[in-house]
Amino acid sequence: MKKNMGLLDRIVRFAIAATIAVLYFMGIVQGTLAYVLMALAVIFVLTSFVSFCPIYAFFGLKTCKTRY
Repeated sequence: MKKNMGLLDRIVRFAIAATIAVLYFMGIVQGTLAYVLMALAVIFVLTSFVSFCPIYAFFGLKTCKTRY
């Protein structure tokens, strides 16, 4: 897997995941929506740590700087 996510993209994904977690644990988001959002948050955290997004790879997108 080649990296295809830049630093800003990783930070934004992690911030969104943290926000979802806070909303869940405060009880603001409940039910099925909570489970869907928490699954999305886990995916965001995992892709942030490995710097690879399968959807970006499928569409040929990169947000990271390329080295020449």
